[in-house]
Amino acid sequence: MRTKRLASLFIGAATAVLFSAPVWAAQQTWTGKISDSNCGASHQAAIEHGGKKMTDAECTKACVKGGAKYVFVHEGKVIPITNQDFSGLEEHAGHTVHLTGEMAGDSITVSKIEPHGKKTGAKKTS
Repeated sequence: MRTKRLASLFIGAATAVLFSAPVWAAQQTWTGKISDSNCGASHQAAIEHGGKKMTDAECTKACVKGGAKYVFVHEGKVIPITNQDFSGLEEHAGHTVHLTGEMAGDSITVSKIEPHGKKTGAKKTS
């Protein structure tokens, strides 16, 4: 009987740790560019949009409107953004930014976006 109680306590504690782990996830801040899943790190708007020249911001917005997802490009790596409805994504599309969020696996959940050149108060972590 005591073994069953200990096993039950252990399972309960393990479950609590497992489900509370996201609370422990550390916020990080990176510098990079808000882009889209079609273009990734390189916008070639003239090719992609029927010869029409576009800025990176215009291209990103057009691609997202066409069904692509927002991504974050940091040091050449294209990282998916999990919360596509985050309010600052469209505003900062195609721009270099300081992005704060949590990395889980190979994607980021964004909590804050600030324009590059504005002091963030946090050190860049990679």
